Amino acid sequence: MRAVLQRVTQASCVVDGKTTGQIENGFLVLLGIEDADTIEDLEWLAQKIINMRVFSDENDLMNKALIDVYGSILLVSQFTLFASTK
Repeated sequence: MRAVLQRVTQASCVVDGKTTGQIENGFLVLLGIEDADTIEDLEWLAQKIINMRVFSDENDLMNKALIDVYGSILLVSQFTLFASTK
């Protein structure tokens, strides 16, 4: 399992001109899953993402997690994270 996270103030996913998802404050997550990945891997990654302290606190320090700021996640399947580029 591979994930690329981007902290966003807003993000949306548009397919064929139609918005399929959108969020305000939170993470845009590009997620690649392979056959060997397990539910345990997914649970570990989910906990890691929601508890990563990269949001500013009242002192402008990155000291708050997604769950602390009531942020959202826009999750986009991205199988190319496992592409071979040889």
